Amino acid sequence: MWLRAVLMLYLLSLMGMGTKALADDPAVLLVAHADVATQHLTRDTTRAIFAMRQRTWPDGQAARVFVLPNDHPVHARFTKERLAVYPHQLQLAWDRMVFSGTGQAPDRARNQAEMRDLIATTPGSVGYLEREYLDERIQVITMD
Repeated sequence: MWLRAVLMLYLLSLMGMGTKALADDPAVLLVAHADVATQHLTRDTTRAIFAMRQRTWPDGQAARVFVLPNDHPVHARFTKERLAVYPHQLQLAWDRMVFSGTGQAPDRARNQAEMRDLIATTPGSVGYLEREYLDERIQVITMD
């Protein structure tokens, strides 16, 4: 009887580790053109790039930002989970820069397939995709 209890606890602990691994694996990944030298960004730097406050990669290469429409569920997940801001907050920042003449809004892709293709063909570009949209033409940028 005690062997069954120990085995059950062991199996439950394994299931818990699997759940933890899945929770640590982000559903929406930060991606960039294959020629981007940067392979890791902090959340603050990523947020600054997507807010259009930082217009270059850390190595000085110009960054071209692509986003999905504000009402796209993947856009909402990326902004909330990875940038820790709401989509409307980003839109307000973009609008403020555009209307004041101090900056521009990011380029929009209609869907993830289009975003993948735009990032793959635009040097210095950055965006986000769900794992199933990744291919060998783009790279994943890790974030902390």
